[in-house]
Amino acid sequence: MIDPNTLKFLTILQKNNNKPWFDEHKQRYLEAKENFVNFVAELLESMCDFDKSLLHLEPKNCCFRINRDVRFSKNKMPYKNNMAAYINETGKKGEGPGYYFHMQPGKSFLAAGIWMPNPENLARIRQEIDYNYLQFKKIINNNTFKNEFPGGLSAEDKLKRPPKGYEESNPAIDVLKNKSFIVTHTLSDKEILNPSLTGNLSKSFKLAFPFIRFLKTAIGEI
Repeated sequence: MIDPNTLKFLTILQKNNNKPWFDEHKQRYLEAKENFVNFVAELLESMCDFDKSLLHLEPKNCCFRINRDVRFSKNKMPYKNNMAAYINETGKKGEGPGYYFHMQPGKSFLAAGIWMPNPENLARIRQEIDYNYLQFKKIINNNTFKNEFPGGLSAEDKLKRPPKGYEESNPAIDVLKNKSFIVTHTLSDKEILNPSLTGNLSKSFKLAFPFIRFLKTAIGEI
């Protein structure tokens, strides 16, 4: 489970996002990091019950660094105000569909799918949706799925015109305009500190598994 001190550390970091403060409180960070990695290990163990591709995945390979890359950013704060993990069979560097957990005071959420796939994979996903739209609709219109991910597919950076090779009259055109295929579920701080968080996240990700499997099939990972 997530230790309250881990969330508290991130809360304080938001107000003291500078290297001198961080160096002075390095031990608190290391304890928070260890707690988060251990939580991801518990989550992975639970998720392997329904997604066998994760069986040999190391939790440390899923967790992102807290240091920010500020070289090309106007925001020069050196540290992220969150801890996050991307659960994919190849870990956080995987480009395929997967599961994401983002823990940030007041802004936590989980997500599943694939964010901004490369042009080749994007074309494959669009083709799979075009060929098997009824199957795709059955997945995302499932009542349990919709209740878990009430916002539906993210429309971030959605095309205004049909992608090349598709007509506006295509029944799937609204989905085919997507550049990402992501569903999300927000989490309150109270939910983050709930002792049942591991099981709750695993349950959410299990509901997203058919969606993940469809996307993996599209890009040839299955």
